[in-house]
Amino acid sequence: LCFAGDARVRGQTGVLSERRGSYPFIDFRLLNNTTLSGEIGTKKKVKRLLSFQRYFHASRLLRGIVPQASLYLLDEDYLGQARHMLSKVGMWDFDIFLFDRLTNGNSLVTLLCHLFNVHGLIHHFQLDMVTLHRFLVMVQEDYHSQNPYHNAVHAADVTQAMHCYLREPKLANFLTPSDIMLGLLAAAAHDVDHPGVNQPFLIKTKHHLASLYQNVSVLENHHWRSTIGMLRESRLLAHLPKEVTQDIEQQLGSLILATDINRQNEFLIRLKSHLDNQDLRLEDAQDRHFMLQIALKCADICNPCRLWDLSKQWSERVCEEFYRQGDLEQKFELEISPLCNQQKDTIPSIQIGFMTYIVEPLFERWAQFTGNTPLSENMLNHLRRNKAKWRSLLHKQHSSSRSNDHSGQVTGSQEQTLNKEETP
Repeated sequence: LCFAGDARVRGQTGVLSERRGSYPFIDFRLLNNTTLSGEIGTKKKVKRLLSFQRYFHASRLLRGIVPQASLYLLDEDYLGQARHMLSKVGMWDFDIFLFDRLTNGNSLVTLLCHLFNVHGLIHHFQLDMVTLHRFLVMVQEDYHSQNPYHNAVHAADVTQAMHCYLREPKLANFLTPSDIMLGLLAAAAHDVDHPGVNQPFLIKTKHHLASLYQNVSVLENHHWRSTIGMLRESRLLAHLPKEVTQDIEQQLGSLILATDINRQNEFLIRLKSHLDNQDLRLEDAQDRHFMLQIALKCADICNPCRLWDLSKQWSERVCEEFYRQGDLEQKFELEISPLCNQQKDTIPSIQIGFMTYIVEPLFERWAQFTGNTPLSENMLNHLRRNKAKWRSLLHKQHSSSRSNDHSGQVTGSQEQTLNKEETP
């Protein structure tokens, strides 16, 4: 494996080096009102200490032990509600935003500890609970909380969805403990240290990561290498044979790299071919791994398939992140990227296009694979209802714009979306 500086470059994706090009020096941490590096280190140490203290509370929670003294950061009401939610972690209406509040911003750590226990992974792989917790805290902290969308709550949401998919009978009947652990770890770490901007932005600003990975799956490669760095630093798997850990590292890379949206058609065509030819053999490790890749891709973009209230929050968050990139590009006189212009790219138009061309094709094939299970049907029903609501909102925007503009013109992106949606 090739690492930047032979280790994780933690928290460094936000720096654009002025030595790489003519653009001004941009530090996303400073733009997000983060303090100086010395203070960052101090805060991180304190935060990690507090997180470690939470472990003792969380471990009692996961064993079903009610604490006898109120010595912890979360009171009993919150703990009781969090415990109740964990008992329903396999339900599709799981509210990750509520769970994150109940766990004091530790949804990813708490969820993963619980799922590793539920799936018997701690016992099977003889994992040390303290080391596991330390690794998960590292993963959670390496997400940027300033990002509206690509943050630890998104990672927890994807992980919860992955758990649901791993329980689908067509897949669950063949999965090994290694498959399950890989699926959960990849879901938890698939966007770690995401800078809140996309790959084209990194390329056109000559970011060092774009150079390092030669403009190919830049963010996904960084997420993978960062994850491997944390695994090695935490020594979570140090007790396993070297060939086993090497295989885990490579398979994690294959899963995380599959989330590159630029490879969507590649995976969709391959999945369609397997389904049409009925030649998937899940007894074969290679075919199981491919379906884990598909499951992670589904989990990563499942927001439009959630309940409207949850889906709408995610839609607003991802568009806010797009708009922030657009503002940054405008500030430094760069061409504004597609979907990032708040004046032209509305949330309804963005979401309708995303659902139509990315989400629907993938989830229809996933439903075909699972045999149209209740979960798959539920997700597709939510997707159709949510799309109809966004279309209704887009038409309202269209009508409002027309009433305020005697020429009856709408923005280019709205007109394009409307034309596509209304064409038989």
